[in-house]
Amino acid sequence: MKDKVLLTYAAMNILFLVSGVLLLIFALTTKSNIGSTPNLNTIARNLVLGETPGTATIANAGVVFFTFLISIPAMVLPMTRGWLKIHGYMIVFCAGFTLVLGLIVWFETLTSRARLGNIWNALSDSTQSLVQQELHCCGYLNSTSPQFVTDAQCPTDLSAASQVGCVGPFSTYANNFLDLVFTGAFGIVGLDVALLLATTMLSKARREKERYRVIDQKNGVGAI
Repeated sequence: MKDKVLLTYAAMNILFLVSGVLLLIFALTTKSNIGSTPNLNTIARNLVLGETPGTATIANAGVVFFTFLISIPAMVLPMTRGWLKIHGYMIVFCAGFTLVLGLIVWFETLTSRARLGNIWNALSDSTQSLVQQELHCCGYLNSTSPQFVTDAQCPTDLSAASQVGCVGPFSTYANNFLDLVFTGAFGIVGLDVALLLATTMLSKARREKERYRVIDQKNGVGAI
């Protein structure tokens, strides 16, 4: 008869591995996008991605992969509980790691305007122009604070004055994007908790089997 608890544990473990792959893909894609030449379709996204913890996310993915490797002996060896305990501790560590990263991104959404102002001031005129054209705005707070960059979106003082500053659309874009990032991180934490519960259930089931095995041996059943 199939061990449903073990199958559940294995299925959750596969999903856990998939979450590590997604973390790694996100981190590597982030680094690749940041290093690419900006254009009208990617400049705002790349600037926001530059504020996410990419290196820490790669480290997080590495810990997830290591934790999955620890689970292999727990799945292969039918009665072991030692590997399950180690796996459980590592799951807690992974969940804590991912939770911290999610909280960092969440906190960034609370201070987005201040951070984006610093980002804007550090941009070259050509990059500011790309942001203006992608987000359809002129200047940062408004067309004169600081002074807008003359481009196709803001060709004249009159035209620029009739348009909003980039702080509003830039903040909205950043918050919407980062909301997806930290929501995904918290979702992975939820998956980690589900795997931890499956690990606990499997450990308990194996403890019960071991107890019955010892009782059978005392009753002489094991010798039959």
